[in-house]
Amino acid sequence: MTMRVIAAALLAAGVLAGAVATPAAAAEPACADLGGTVDTAQVCTVHIENPTYTVDFTFPADYPDQQALIGYLTQTRDGFVNVAEMPGSWNLPYVLDGKGTGYRSGPDDGGTRSVVFEVYENVGGAHPQTWYKSFNWDVAKKAPISFASLFKPETRPLDVIFPIVQSEVSRQLGVDSPITATDGLDPAKYSEFALTDDSIIFFFGQGEVMAGAGGALQATVPRSAVASMLA
Repeated sequence: MTMRVIAAALLAAGVLAGAVATPAAAAEPACADLGGTVDTAQVCTVHIENPTYTVDFTFPADYPDQQALIGYLTQTRDGFVNVAEMPGSWNLPYVLDGKGTGYRSGPDDGGTRSVVFEVYENVGGAHPQTWYKSFNWDVAKKAPISFASLFKPETRPLDVIFPIVQSEVSRQLGVDSPITATDGLDPAKYSEFALTDDSIIFFFGQGEVMAGAGGALQATVPRSAVASMLA
């Protein structure tokens, strides 16, 4: 069992109970919930350091649904700290680093907003983990966007997306057909994404679509390739 799974199990009692996302009224209080500060560029920065562990988070403080970000980061931090403070923890200090990058499409008063966290976790083992977590928001509808809601019902976007992702990952790694059809046509593998005016960028953590040696990956799909299927 990986340390990430252990951390998740420690939180199974419901760290996020009642944390259904609603847009924060102001960025500063949301950031302050994590003990962070917002700079003039509207970036929240959180830093916690002690002999046992180090935690660093950065993310755009102007994303419309701040509480969704805070809820996820709180859960991730608490699980990590629980592992770091377990009796027998070794090779300290442990490290958790979550860098959130903002993306947008459309006008300021419409379109979409996205934040994608690249999360690095080292809990003393030989193989640190890197994974992604994304948040997407429909500004006009004031609602989150999932992979399922991104496309019209009864369409088959992965028939178009998978070959593009396969080609992109092959180019990056220099390996032919690195992703199996089982993984490549599984909608669950595409849950982490960001939207721009021109593209849909998909993010894959270590081992999610191929052997962990491939590391964390991302692939860009032109919006024009799936334009007829977008909701």
